[in-house]
Amino acid sequence: MSQPSGRVAYALGVNYASMVSVAVAINLIPVFLTTLSADLGGPGGLTAEQLGRINSVNFLGLLAGIGLTTPLVNRLGAKPFAVAANFLIGVGLAVLGSASSYAAVLAGVFIMGTGAGTLDAVLSPIVCALRPDRRASAMNWLHAFYPIGAIGSVLIGSLALRFGIGWRLISLGLVEAPVLAGLAFMAVRVPPTVAAGQIGLPLRQLCLRPAMVAAMVLLFLAGGTELGVVSWLPAYGEKALGFSKLTGGMALMVFYITMAIGRSCAGVLGHWTSAMTLVRASAAAVVVLLAIGCFAPWPGAALAACMAAGLAVSSLWPSTLAVAADRFPEGGPSMFGLLSGMGNFGCVVTPWVVGLTAALAQSEGGLSAAESLRWGLATVIACPVVMTVLLSLMARRPAARAGS
Repeated sequence: MSQPSGRVAYALGVNYASMVSVAVAINLIPVFLTTLSADLGGPGGLTAEQLGRINSVNFLGLLAGIGLTTPLVNRLGAKPFAVAANFLIGVGLAVLGSASSYAAVLAGVFIMGTGAGTLDAVLSPIVCALRPDRRASAMNWLHAFYPIGAIGSVLIGSLALRFGIGWRLISLGLVEAPVLAGLAFMAVRVPPTVAAGQIGLPLRQLCLRPAMVAAMVLLFLAGGTELGVVSWLPAYGEKALGFSKLTGGMALMVFYITMAIGRSCAGVLGHWTSAMTLVRASAAAVVVLLAIGCFAPWPGAALAACMAAGLAVSSLWPSTLAVAADRFPEGGPSMFGLLSGMGNFGCVVTPWVVGLTAALAQSEGGLSAAESLRWGLATVIACPVVMTVLLSLMARRPAARAGS
């Protein structure tokens, strides 16, 4: 097993730190929602729509970052975007930390989202270029730092609020982390992000390749599987399984912990097995665990299965990116931006489908709220099932050459 040189190890470490910046930009805001409502909404607090709009604006910023970066990064290189994106997250945190109005909060979260989206588009191709012989392993190690950053964000934010430290001060205190990551990135030497002797394919050409269309669908389903569970796990534990709010919240924390463990393990296994094998095994495990989580008659077993699903779902996103990188070494950063956008689109659609299914099951099917939520969450199982079918079809066409 080849070990990275000191220069490569430093570059990988900076990329991992930048992935933590992404996690902070996305996961810190939900911790603040209740406090933001009380501080900025007057006696009645902010409405549910206003609170929901904060997360939506954060996600819109993420999509904007991906959309602006993807067409430019092949020409300008990935490094300037990585540096600027970390600084953007720092600026967003500073704006949030000095916000005195709801509009200023929206501005801060949009800026943070833009930085997170930009990093999401460029970190994967950089890491693949740093470890072209170990793409599956490198991608899983990189993405392991997202749940690690998510856990840290939730813990820091929750504990600080518990001890009376305001959300503004917390935001300002975290500015240093992405700024330092951006400064560290300035010293990184980024190798070419496409295969030697090739140029990055334009998006239009990429989208005409059947294997790329399959990879886009796979990322959509991978993102949908992950966020379908994450978005509903606390409510599912409380309303469908009968646990307390605290237990539901802790279940999500355990889900993130198992996700971090899963990606770390996949990072090790990636030295001995292919990315395709990792994705297929993960998709099959998700199907089994979610079926238990949705239909087991024992609430404890159901909740345990949902938490353990974090271990199974962990490898879906990064290993699917590695599959695409193996198939399309000439894809370049634009390919990763396109796939990331599809994955994040799945993150939006599937949680909505879960809620819609639950609502229909209750109103049209006459089920109780608890039972309808079980069937709503069960719709997520369709994502890894379809992934398994697509992966089987892709496996029949080995990537004998780039762009196959």
